[in-house]
Amino acid sequence: MYYEIMIIFLMKNNLSKFLVFILIVLFNSNISISSDILLKDDHYYYEKLKENWDDIFPDGNRNAAGSKFFKYLIDQDLSYVDFMEFNKRYCPVSGSLIRPDLEPSFIALSEKGSNFKTCGDVYFCCWPCACDSMKYAQIMKISHLFQGIEREFAAMVINNPCKKNNFPSEVNREYFCNGQEINKDEVYAFGENIVIGVMHNPSSCKSNDISNIDSHPIVGGQCRVRNSTSEDELISGMGDIFIKLSK
Repeated sequence: MYYEIMIIFLMKNNLSKFLVFILIVLFNSNISISSDILLKDDHYYYEKLKENWDDIFPDGNRNAAGSKFFKYLIDQDLSYVDFMEFNKRYCPVSGSLIRPDLEPSFIALSEKGSNFKTCGDVYFCCWPCACDSMKYAQIMKISHLFQGIEREFAAMVINNPCKKNNFPSEVNREYFCNGQEINKDEVYAFGENIVIGVMHNPSSCKSNDISNIDSHPIVGGQCRVRNSTSEDELISGMGDIFIKLSK
């Protein structure tokens, strides 16, 4: 609209047609550039992770391995913006890729080492993964240098699973563990915690946030049912694989 007004102004004032031509060219160029940026936003991050799937999962087993995606991304020399966008394109619970058209779930997670909860958006491949994360994952604030600039983000974490006797057979143990210790070459550890993903737009939960979550038909209603069901009866989502890993 701004460019159209400028063109009309220039023509009424009998200024050079050349200037009008330049404005038209610039206007059309901006449209093209903006379209390219939008296209990258929608598909670039998903396609890049898809292209690098074999590097992230050499054996092809992504079961409950969102932590492998996270480790791969934080080891890259990414800007903070790119890092956060990439972290929307995989499920922290199942390890599945997430297509760009899927909306996030607004959930509440307990903060590690406190009685407070953090609310925010997390991208999941399916609703059971949202339920499992609310019951078994926690939030930690972590700072990291992104291309020389320190930024803080809300990391989703689970406890060190490597000392348990019933490590799930469906999960590649070598991805997570070196004996009874966390395998820091394969996953990102913060103390005795493994980072599995990122919460977006985090903030301390307010009473209305909790009310909205509790009244939501999925993260409220269906998750109450799932999270009160015995583990051996769970069949949807990842079944009990992530639960065995993170419990």
